[in-house]
Amino acid sequence: KFLAIFLGTEEAMKDWVAMSDVDRKQKEQEGMAAWHAWMDQYKDKIIDGSPLSKTTRVDMQGTSEVRNEMGAWTLVHADSREEAAQMFLSHPHFMIFPGDRVEVMECLPIPQAQ
Repeated sequence: KFLAIFLGTEEAMKDWVAMSDVDRKQKEQEGMAAWHAWMDQYKDKIIDGSPLSKTTRVDMQGTSEVRNEMGAWTLVHADSREEAAQMFLSHPHFMIFPGDRVEVMECLPIPQAQ
């Protein structure tokens, strides 16, 4: 299994936010249609995924609201990290939407306690 994290910087959002409401809505529709087409293309490989909401950091000081670059995640089946990465090469996250990149990593088994 491989986890793909969809990332985007605030800098990448500047042009998106600067669009008129009409242009942004049209681009959103185009992007979501392309995203659903991508999901249909890989429906046999996609396990799960969703957009992400605001972030609460938990650390030794307690909790705090923070911003990060994560926007969504998808879990896929693939024979290798390279195969999984190929699935995202022309993903609408950064081809249509203002996302910068998708990072793909293998989900390793939890080591057994000794």
